[in-house]
Amino acid sequence: MKKVLSRSPEETESIGEGLAKELTPGDCVGLIGELGGGKTRFVRGIARGLGSRGFIKSPSFTIINIYGGGRLPLYHIDLYRIANPDEFFGAGLQEFVYGKGVSVIEWADKVPGLLDDCAITVRFTYRGENEREIEIDRKNMTAGER
Repeated sequence: MKKVLSRSPEETESIGEGLAKELTPGDCVGLIGELGGGKTRFVRGIARGLGSRGFIKSPSFTIINIYGGGRLPLYHIDLYRIANPDEFFGAGLQEFVYGKGVSVIEWADKVPGLLDDCAITVRFTYRGENEREIEIDRKNMTAGER
């Protein structure tokens, strides 16, 4: 497990960009944290690191945004508006989690067991007005083991 302190939104993006270099097809990254904790900024960094095209915004209302043009497709999923796990499965979102690209899931802890399938879990914690602690936990498994 790695803990880093981000002192700005740009630094949060940079941390996500660094993580993107390690991602492989089929990887799932679960994000956990409060509203305004930096999750979407982190995804912007991952997108930049993958070379994805398009403006990265939270898919709170659309639930999923798909970005291509990079070395891997990016499936940006936001479960904030999901009321229960049945909605996740009913919407067919698991197809993206187990797809050929990289899925990054905000509020992944809303679906029990989903974090077990994520190769990486990232937790965002407020440490001050402009500071966030970002805890990156990598599991010892490959996409083929999920």
